[in-house]
Amino acid sequence: MLVKVYGAAIHGVSAQIITIEVNVDQGVGYHLVGLPDNAIKESSYRISAALKNSGFKIPGKKITINMAPADLRKEGSSYDMSIGLGILAASDLITAEQLSEYIIMGELSLDGGLQPIKGVLPIAIKAREMGFKGIILPRQNAREAAIVNNLDVYGVENIKEVIDFFNEDLPLTRFEIDTRKEFQDKVDHFPFDFDEVKGQEAAKRAMEVAAAGGHNIILIGSPGSGKTMIAKRLPSILPPLSLKEALETTKIHSVAGKMGTETSLMTIRPFRSPHHTISDVALVGGGSYPQPGEISLAHNGVLFLDEMPEFKRAVLEVMRQPLEDRVVTISRAKFTIEYPASFMLVASMNPSPSGYFPDDPNNTSSALEMQRYMNKLSGPLLDRIDIHIEVSKVEYEQLAEKRKGESSESIRRRVMTARNIQTERYSDLEINYNAQMGPKEIEKYCELEDDSQQLIKTAMLKLNLSARAYDRILKVARTIADLESSEKIQGDHISEAIQYRSLDRDFWNA
Repeated sequence: MLVKVYGAAIHGVSAQIITIEVNVDQGVGYHLVGLPDNAIKESSYRISAALKNSGFKIPGKKITINMAPADLRKEGSSYDMSIGLGILAASDLITAEQLSEYIIMGELSLDGGLQPIKGVLPIAIKAREMGFKGIILPRQNAREAAIVNNLDVYGVENIKEVIDFFNEDLPLTRFEIDTRKEFQDKVDHFPFDFDEVKGQEAAKRAMEVAAAGGHNIILIGSPGSGKTMIAKRLPSILPPLSLKEALETTKIHSVAGKMGTETSLMTIRPFRSPHHTISDVALVGGGSYPQPGEISLAHNGVLFLDEMPEFKRAVLEVMRQPLEDRVVTISRAKFTIEYPASFMLVASMNPSPSGYFPDDPNNTSSALEMQRYMNKLSGPLLDRIDIHIEVSKVEYEQLAEKRKGESSESIRRRVMTARNIQTERYSDLEINYNAQMGPKEIEKYCELEDDSQQLIKTAMLKLNLSARAYDRILKVARTIADLESSEKIQGDHISEAIQYRSLDRDFWNA
């Protein structure tokens, strides 16, 4: 008897329906075809033990299983339950009438229990798109799948519950959550606040500008000046995720298996901080079976590279294209996958190998050592970082000050006002904030008066800035103007934007 059961495979951050055809006939043998990987080939042992411990057994007949489309490679152990149920249905041990109405996924334990799987959200979205009545999966994944409305989601503890459900002996409980309520309840919860930062008003202002326009930023300062502390508080002043952005971000983390069992939806912008020993593949994504990298896990959030010059130069250089295109493309001989990578890059670094600025008495680095240190960061990469800000040492009087600084909430209100201006400005375009402007948008929205034009011309000549740096200054100036609700870019906006190009000064090349 032939039976069809439906599962799904992950391709990039989307899912593709997999038809699992199970045929049980006279003879002996177990044949699994359709480009399964080793985890799927080993499933026969898990399925046999799980069914036996659940009161059933695999029949001693010829079993042929095809996973269609046969030319698409299938990976992972999440097909165990669908294959097991297909074998039982093809052997007339369970009723097969309703099997085709559900997507069924889950890894089996030897006792028949179910282990959580990856990529549940894109699978649930695909199930609704394709008109399936519902999805049956491990209980640990039910919250995540329940985000998708108009789809029956059943979370189960073991395969026996599913067998009883199809035999109409025991109904399953549908899992439901109020997505919008859950999203709104958690959207403003942050572990850190800017009111904990003593002093550093210039650095906080730079972070506000960066947040308002979605600009990349690098913090340069000696050890203990508060670079990491400031960077970790950036998500608390960024605008809240929209529901669409939250779903996009959740899909990526779901595919990567980074979602907790108690979490259904990402409500706070991600903050990823990889160690400097990371490889280029781990950063941008890829591998034999491609997975999202850190830059995709930071989509709609922040990627923080602490002590940036300590990263391998080759690792840093692979970020150049994603920083411009906001998407990373991974190509293999037989397929190409695109992962979204629209993130804010926040980096920190010491001004020299010894950790101190050249004019600091504690600095022991020679000019050659400083040059070698700075050369770890290429010019094209630094050009893609809009804001360079020096973080000075915090004086004792500031540390001893009892009064708290400005809170993240008040800074965030100004940032959101500026972002709302940008949203309205770009309502007919495919961009959302100033950092995403292209040449056409810069020409249209960053018009300068004569005095401002002369100011930026002088800066270009003195600092020997590239054309890309020129564009970055205009984008940052546009954001500063938005923070002041100014329709036109004024001279003081340009002046402040030029001040945020610290690494372009001759001071660093001495």
